[in-house]
Amino acid sequence: MLKKDIEKYALHNAVKYGGKANPGAVIGKLLSEKPELKDKMKDVAKEVNSVIKEVNAMNPNEQLEKLQKTAPELLEKKEKVKTHELPELENAHEGKTVMRMAPYPSGPLHIGNTRPYILNDEYTKKYKGKLLLVMDDTIGSDEKNVTKDAYNMIPEGLKWLGIEFEDKLLYKSDRLELYYKHAEELIKKEKAYVCFCSTEKLRENRKDMKICECREATVEKTLDEWKKMFNHYKEGEAALRIKTSMEHPNPAFRDRVIFRICERTHPRVGNKYRVWPLLDFSWAIDDHLLGITHILRGKDLMIESDMEKYIWDIFGWKHAELIHTGLVQIDGVKISKSKAKKEVESGLYSGWDDPRTWSLQALRRRGILPEAIRAFSLSFGVNSNEITVPVDSLYAENRKIIDEKANRYFFVEDPKKIKIIDAPAMKAEIDLHQDFNERGKRHFETSDEFYVADTLTKSQVYRFIHLFNFKDLKFVSKEHDTSLNAKLIHWLPANEDNAEVEIMMDDGSIKKGLAEKGVKHLKEGDEIQFERFGFCRFDRKESGKYVFWLTHK
Repeated sequence: MLKKDIEKYALHNAVKYGGKANPGAVIGKLLSEKPELKDKMKDVAKEVNSVIKEVNAMNPNEQLEKLQKTAPELLEKKEKVKTHELPELENAHEGKTVMRMAPYPSGPLHIGNTRPYILNDEYTKKYKGKLLLVMDDTIGSDEKNVTKDAYNMIPEGLKWLGIEFEDKLLYKSDRLELYYKHAEELIKKEKAYVCFCSTEKLRENRKDMKICECREATVEKTLDEWKKMFNHYKEGEAALRIKTSMEHPNPAFRDRVIFRICERTHPRVGNKYRVWPLLDFSWAIDDHLLGITHILRGKDLMIESDMEKYIWDIFGWKHAELIHTGLVQIDGVKISKSKAKKEVESGLYSGWDDPRTWSLQALRRRGILPEAIRAFSLSFGVNSNEITVPVDSLYAENRKIIDEKANRYFFVEDPKKIKIIDAPAMKAEIDLHQDFNERGKRHFETSDEFYVADTLTKSQVYRFIHLFNFKDLKFVSKEHDTSLNAKLIHWLPANEDNAEVEIMMDDGSIKKGLAEKGVKHLKEGDEIQFERFGFCRFDRKESGKYVFWLTHK
């Protein structure tokens, strides 16, 4: 049964895209229809490659005939973006549900961040609730620190995704005095102490389940040491720890740091503060004070959730509902915000919208649509399973939307001029989109000279798509004769009407070549498909060149 599904999708893909099925596209279609296959990707990929080898060995007419027999419905209907029904939240009530997004502004949001934010948005819309955007801009670390530009790029990316949050943004860097107040209350409740132990000493104590000597200080002494953290002790010399059981099964939970000294300049508040909270403490305080009813976060933050509940219990506060989702790994995508930041600052990357950052700004510039990202993110549902999916699952969602919109054009990479002996002068009319004749035609006038990208092989029959057949640079015939087993190649007439083109690829490299004259009339942002190359978004005209960004194959 699986082989039949693979075959029909492979045939459909081959018929649509010049006779060659793309394994990634077929896998993406399979996963969108049968998400349970995600756990068997190795076997699925092997089967897909085997079937595609058979399909691609057929000539285009054979592919079309077989598709008409086995799955004619694929030639008639257009795929629509699916909607995904979310499970109900515990204790969620219409008009009373309050959720929050708390991004750390070390850079813009990227594709790996989108799932929890989109789920938050879907749920607050479902329950007609409120969604807050809280910039989690505590001081961070030397390796991962706050980036000034992120304050604008994060809300910009969220709005582009269609995520609706409250107009007033909140900043944790504005709320330090609130955190200090609650820290002092913890001290007075004998639940926190100032620690002077080294990291190595703490690690040893945790391992041995041994209480630190600093923990034995009186409330009065601890309050005095706490005040000295603001003007006396140096960075790394003292930290405020919360008292937990040293027998807790998770060593990382034992006496966690909740405040530390940092003298680094903050991009928003400068050097106004030198004592900063850790994220789980600030979350615990803010989630209570802001009236958050439901917190949706990744499973990798389970210990932070446990710490929040521990702090809520100390203060006697009602717990918010906590929902944890598993991480989604995208096979073929390497995302490192710290690495991207380094490359942006060094100039190796052109900016945060460089395609290698995988930021929302980069995806938008490439032509990945927010509706596709939302469908991709929602396709995994709400569960705690770890998931690895091919990047073409994202591209498949995008392809569903843009395939109808994108007109087709020829692009010849690194063009080589050839001359076809006895080639007739022709006027060719080719559909702007093979499925929508009413959109109009592309018009070509040809003689005997052409630009091609392919390296031609002796004794092989070739067919210029929509034009004629030739062999060994000699004209053979105009008719599309399947008995010739001609290899299809795209082409351009060798004249001055062609457009000089550059294409920014997803790996940051640039492809150069010529495109047909029709691209000269495109508007910035237009999505097109260069046949047998890929979908591209027209970015700009610069120095006489037409610059595109590759969307995907």
